[in-house]
Amino acid sequence: MDLTLKIWRQENAQAKGNFATYKITNISPESSFLEMLDILNQQLVDKFEMPVCFDHDCREGICGACGLYINGHPHGPDSAITTCQLHMRKFKDGDTITIEPWRAKPFPIIKDLVVDRSAFDEIIAAGGYVSVNTGGVPDANSIPISKHNAEISMDAASCIGCGACVAACKNASAMLFVSAKVSQFAMLPQGKVEARERVKRMIAKMDELGFGNCTNTGACEAECPKEISLSHIARMNREFYAAKIL
Repeated sequence: MDLTLKIWRQENAQAKGNFATYKITNISPESSFLEMLDILNQQLVDKFEMPVCFDHDCREGICGACGLYINGHPHGPDSAITTCQLHMRKFKDGDTITIEPWRAKPFPIIKDLVVDRSAFDEIIAAGGYVSVNTGGVPDANSIPISKHNAEISMDAASCIGCGACVAACKNASAMLFVSAKVSQFAMLPQGKVEARERVKRMIAKMDELGFGNCTNTGACEAECPKEISLSHIARMNREFYAAKIL
């Protein structure tokens, strides 16, 4: 395939950015999106031009590092995938593809398509953990947990913190991310001890960092590569109200 790429180039958070246009030819439909960018960067390096900076790590849909805004969608036009799992067969020969970084104040641009997502780390550090001594590793099934609760907790824990929910939200809300991290503990006995302080601290940190309020439009759930449910936001709100009252 022959493609036209419109890629956001920006030296740093303070610099003024702009779109740069690149032509790229003979791209296999079976290539991944990141492999296509690798080919582009090799061509730029061969011409002694600055390659395009973008995040990646595992390239297996696990780490969440590869977040790109592609043709108006976080991670691109496919559903329930990360950018590294997007293949060029989702595009057509001759297409123009617009590639941008996450657009959110709490995610300042480092360079080009790379943003600083350490705000998520600060939210986790505020309370997304179990710090109490729960003893040694218990025997299997010694702590009864219903299958329903275990599945909800596991679904919430599948969040990879990529930031697609923030990028999709017009208010740059992080509520889907935070609620997933609250839910994964709220449904299990180990998380009950610190439940009240956890939800209050994590929400306070989210607000402090400048993330917006939930819009209730569901864009976050629609664009989440792990299909995290909006029901977790409702659970987080219940946990928060209970922590404030009790």
